[in-house]
Amino acid sequence: MSDEIIIAAEPRAEFGKGFARRLRAAGKVPGVIYSSFLDTPIHFAASRIDIHALLRNHGTNAVFELDIEGDKHLVMVKHVDQNVITLNADHIDLLAIKRGEKVEVDVPVVFEGEPTPGTMLVQDSDTVLVEADVLSIPEEITFNIEGLDVDSKVTAADLVLPAKVTLVADPETVLATINREAVVEEEPAEEAAATDEDSESEAE
Repeated sequence: MSDEIIIAAEPRAEFGKGFARRLRAAGKVPGVIYSSFLDTPIHFAASRIDIHALLRNHGTNAVFELDIEGDKHLVMVKHVDQNVITLNADHIDLLAIKRGEKVEVDVPVVFEGEPTPGTMLVQDSDTVLVEADVLSIPEEITFNIEGLDVDSKVTAADLVLPAKVTLVADPETVLATINREAVVEEEPAEEAAATDEDSESEAE
């Protein structure tokens, strides 16, 4: 369960690029918690290893408890700044939430199976916007395209959503289409041979 994930953190009272750089050098990720029911944002620093493990195992909509020296906050990931070179998390924004609260989130859509031979899947959107209980956010939503023929379309309305999850996106939003595979025309063998002979003659 998402509410069993607990990450330890420490309060952060210093700011600026220099301080953030020192935190990262020490293997920590600076972050901040926002919410409409918080008087002020809460700044913290957490282990990079813990943050990376959270994102890797539970995705970008992860819900967990952040324990800042005994002060626990139920939060979900809202945004991660990623270093373009190292791909490490440079900063993380969290949203404080309450149990029983519903939130709108973009959930990844994963297509399974193979369409009919000679066709290919063209994915128009990687995610779909849904509303879910904060402790029941799906990591992904799957759709089986096995045997779909050319010109078939998969819309948001076609998805089978888990319990406690409702569609927010326009039901007619096209998530994927089935197109014909591109055919690469090969040069006839006789023409290719003639071209090679011409090239050799010019070289001589």
